Amino acid sequence: MRLNRLNRRILFRCALLACLFASTSAAGPGRILAGVSDAGPDATISLILRDIREAKLDDALARTENLLKLYPNFRLAHLIRGDLLLARTAPLKGFGNTAQSPEGKLGDLRDEALVRIQGYATRPQADQIPRYLLQMPDEQKHAVVVDTKRSRLYLYRNDNGRPTFVADFYITQGKDGANKTREGDKRTPVGVYHVTSFLPPAKLTDFYGAGAFPINYPNEWDQRNGRNGHGIWLHGVPADTYSRPPKASDGCVVLANEDLQTLANYVQVGRTPVIISTDVEWLSLDDWKAERQALNREIESWRKDWESLDTERYLSHYAADFRSGSGDLREWATTKRRVAAGKSWIKLGLRELSMFRNPGQQEIVVVSFEQDYRSNNLNSVSQKRQYWMKEAGQWKIIYEGNA
Repeated sequence: MRLNRLNRRILFRCALLACLFASTSAAGPGRILAGVSDAGPDATISLILRDIREAKLDDALARTENLLKLYPNFRLAHLIRGDLLLARTAPLKGFGNTAQSPEGKLGDLRDEALVRIQGYATRPQADQIPRYLLQMPDEQKHAVVVDTKRSRLYLYRNDNGRPTFVADFYITQGKDGANKTREGDKRTPVGVYHVTSFLPPAKLTDFYGAGAFPINYPNEWDQRNGRNGHGIWLHGVPADTYSRPPKASDGCVVLANEDLQTLANYVQVGRTPVIISTDVEWLSLDDWKAERQALNREIESWRKDWESLDTERYLSHYAADFRSGSGDLREWATTKRRVAAGKSWIKLGLRELSMFRNPGQQEIVVVSFEQDYRSNNLNSVSQKRQYWMKEAGQWKIIYEGNA
């Protein structure tokens, strides 16, 4: 099939807008990924783009037809197919010439095309690490990082403490964007969360597709800042849908069913962190190590000062605006001084220590660990969570409680 120069240029520009993807192997529905890979139809679409660029429009159409056999509900692919068919007989005036849908739905597909382009154009490099994944214990095998600006979900593997990129997926977020603050605001929360359970399709309506992973929104920091709401999940899509527009949920993070099934192979209920950011910050390996080591030194200093029975030195690690379940810093200090008076020795062990930086302008890190506390008159093991925050340039604990 041959086109005049203008028609070919317009078609290429429209297809480029919709389909700029890296040419890598696609992962099948729900399969376990080996090494670095992609899920979904992106590889085929990248080949379609190459065919269009080389004016091999018959080949592009054949690939699109095959793609739709695999993903029959992929509306964006249907739109590309329509443009390719129309290009046989008429000049193209823009992206989506054959769409019979209302302009709003066509606009949703244009938005999806655009964020897919941007997401793939800015995929993380091998030497880039999300700033938020400061430390994962051995038991924490994977981490999830969501970038709402790019409508991407990144899956990372814990390789002896270093996060290694595994795969990324297109996602849908809240209708009104990110930074959830209240019930019903149709926004996706931003912060450090973890998966609390898995809800299989049999317990849900078709709206949630292949299942759902609830997360612990609102977390301790959300509650302290007056944020409310509930029911924030990672979940799938209805059976007649491949993907939803970039902003279409009531606050949840939504994936294609095939992608959710793939992700399910790596999620550990109660362990896997889900960090949601409006714009992921990336660090070099050296910078990541430096940030990690600096906070580890502060945590170790806090641990040793508690063991020392020097209560004032121990309390120096707490921020002026500290809060806990038992009150503010003054009440915390009163309790700690009274308890220390009855101790002749303390030994404190920290196991399974994790550190995740909270997205946003404030320098906050969520620290969780198993605390093994031993003293002359009390032994206990408990799960603890702290929020460390920079105060006058120094790391201080601003919240502490049971995890």
